[in-house]
Amino acid sequence: MSVTTPRILKAGSLLILALFGQANAEGDNRSDRIAATVQDSFVAKRQAGMDRITQDYTQRQCTQYADAPLPGTVSAEIMRRNRATIKPPSDGVFLGDVTAGEAVARRGRGLQSSDDPAKPAGGNCYACHELAPEELAFGTLGPSLRQYGKLRGDSQFVLDYTWGKLYNSNAHIPCSNMPRFGHQGILTEQQLKDVMAYLLDPASPVNQ
Repeated sequence: MSVTTPRILKAGSLLILALFGQANAEGDNRSDRIAATVQDSFVAKRQAGMDRITQDYTQRQCTQYADAPLPGTVSAEIMRRNRATIKPPSDGVFLGDVTAGEAVARRGRGLQSSDDPAKPAGGNCYACHELAPEELAFGTLGPSLRQYGKLRGDSQFVLDYTWGKLYNSNAHIPCSNMPRFGHQGILTEQQLKDVMAYLLDPASPVNQ
């Protein structure tokens, strides 16, 4: 979800690809060169600042092993660090409003330089997942979530797992493509609750 505004790449897109494809023997030098190229290729614009390209531990490791198997010790450390960021609902209530959750799932705006920072961001869930049966335009990068709650129920385990997956996906799958919606402040606590309801409430279109 973090988006910066590109200018003409000084080294060109092919250089970035070439850097990613260099031999693993380069180790950290490769990651440093990639970071330097990206740093030199973007400029801040409105809410999309240069802080967007500063990588945390998880992002650095996932960049380092982008074209190599992720070592088990690194995988475990990524999950440990990201699990520690997950904050449960402050009032203990996991489910919000189904209709509001549907709106969050369908809304794609937020955090780009052209978006109004005063307006809430969306989850853009349909970009990667199938959810409600009436929606015909959906991505397939992620698994289908049709009948998510109907198939899984609403036990405390399911509530905790689903909340954690939305809050910080890297707590469960290292280097997941899914945005870390809660950890990175993309969605508010109430928005997360509403998406939870959209996924789990029996009355949700997802579960019909």
